[in-house]
Amino acid sequence: MPTESITQGRTTSRYGPASLLGRWWRLHVSGSVDHEAVVDRIVDESGWSPRFAFMTLMSAGIAVLGLLLSSPAVVIGAMLISPLMGPIMGLGFSLALFDFAEMRRSVTALLLATALAIGFTAIIVLCSPLKSATAEILARTRPNLFDLLVALFSALAGAFALIRGRGETIVGVAIATALMPPLATVGYGLATMNMAIAGGAFALFATNFFTIALSATIMARLYGFASRLSAQQGWLQTILLFAAFVLMAVPLGVSLNQIAREAVITSQARSVLAASFDDRARVTQLDIDFQASPIAIRAVIIVPKSQLVQNAKLVGALEQRLGQKVTLQADQVLIDPTAAPLDQERAAYAQAQEQARLRAEGTEISHLIAVAAGIDSADVLVDRDGQRAAAAAQALPGMSLAGYKALEDRIAGQADGWSIALTPPAGLTPTPVAFDGDDDTLSDAARAAIMVDIWAARRWNWPAIAVPGLTEPLPAKPTLEQRRAAAAAAVLREQGMTVTAGPAGASGAAMTLERAPSPAGE
Repeated sequence: MPTESITQGRTTSRYGPASLLGRWWRLHVSGSVDHEAVVDRIVDESGWSPRFAFMTLMSAGIAVLGLLLSSPAVVIGAMLISPLMGPIMGLGFSLALFDFAEMRRSVTALLLATALAIGFTAIIVLCSPLKSATAEILARTRPNLFDLLVALFSALAGAFALIRGRGETIVGVAIATALMPPLATVGYGLATMNMAIAGGAFALFATNFFTIALSATIMARLYGFASRLSAQQGWLQTILLFAAFVLMAVPLGVSLNQIAREAVITSQARSVLAASFDDRARVTQLDIDFQASPIAIRAVIIVPKSQLVQNAKLVGALEQRLGQKVTLQADQVLIDPTAAPLDQERAAYAQAQEQARLRAEGTEISHLIAVAAGIDSADVLVDRDGQRAAAAAQALPGMSLAGYKALEDRIAGQADGWSIALTPPAGLTPTPVAFDGDDDTLSDAARAAIMVDIWAARRWNWPAIAVPGLTEPLPAKPTLEQRRAAAAAAVLREQGMTVTAGPAGASGAAMTLERAPSPAGE
């Protein structure tokens, strides 16, 4: 007990409140802990062993199947049998004790378990017919500050339970921190070559891993496991712990702010779309691509037939409310307000299904045209409602006008019901129209050449086609070139083209059609 002295009639202790609290903590709290038993238990569960490897594989397998099936119950089952908490706790206590042998042992087990889990889950995904990203997968790709706080609080509770002999609490900690599902998501991302998912999930795993380890270090220090350290070692440890939490908190805080901003934008967009119609309309689907520039909004809105709103008006309202440029794809499903509610739902469902089919077809056709024309999919103009698609092709080495027309025909043949317009590169020479010998009769090949030139003229928006050597009316004794020009002009007019006379070309077996100059003032 501290000695006491009488000073000016008052009894005082030579220990301050902080010292008294520290003595009470050491005597009645940390002093009541069996440190050797706790350390023995941690060492027993923190190393690599056949049992540890087997449980890691089973937990990883269950986790990835739960993610692919989007089943929270299955994912929770994987958390319950995950053995990763053992080596992470071992790492945390070894940091508090400066026990480098135990630190190496725990880190080795963690590295091997991480590689084993990621590899095993990747193999399962590669063998699985289900490879689409589910809600359970996407939920583990964007760690934020709240994830750090969840890991911090649950890890402190887990370390306390471990120290005080309340091992059953570790089960709840395993569910809260969710170490195995992020690793399974990393395996999914690698198997599907989606580095965004793999990177985000690994960041979540790293957040949970470091937070649990550092929280265990803090609890170990509080309960006197680091009592053999010098004052200098203690201060160094404190500074490093604080710096580690700050380094993790800053980017996670930025991520949380971004998520909050996206939630506000989503709420505002839904509010604007709903306010653009009357009370009978409802927004049934709203997806926003925040990575696009400007952000891309896609919505499905069920509205009465009389309430159709132009897309441009919706875009203007959204840009005014959000304060930034947006692109909008709004599918307005029209219903008859006089129909029974059940009939309205059936009609809305049928229209939504049809629009979804057109969107899928439009995406596929857009990709098909982009690959064939050597351009980006974003450069393909797609009118899903009108089932039309158009694009300007890049200049392909050695490709003639006939080749570009054949390319358009091939795409149209694969896009049943769609109108395809592929504009050939400007500057290509029209296909020569060849004649046989001294004959002025158009052969099948000559007619095919004229049809290619007509197609190109329409794609290039030519006002008229000039036929070299055309003379109208024909003289009493026309030359061979004049008769050939008249024959070509007749075919052009049959196809609805405007024909003008062009300068006479060189005498020969072929003529080349040209673009007629626009009339003055046009």
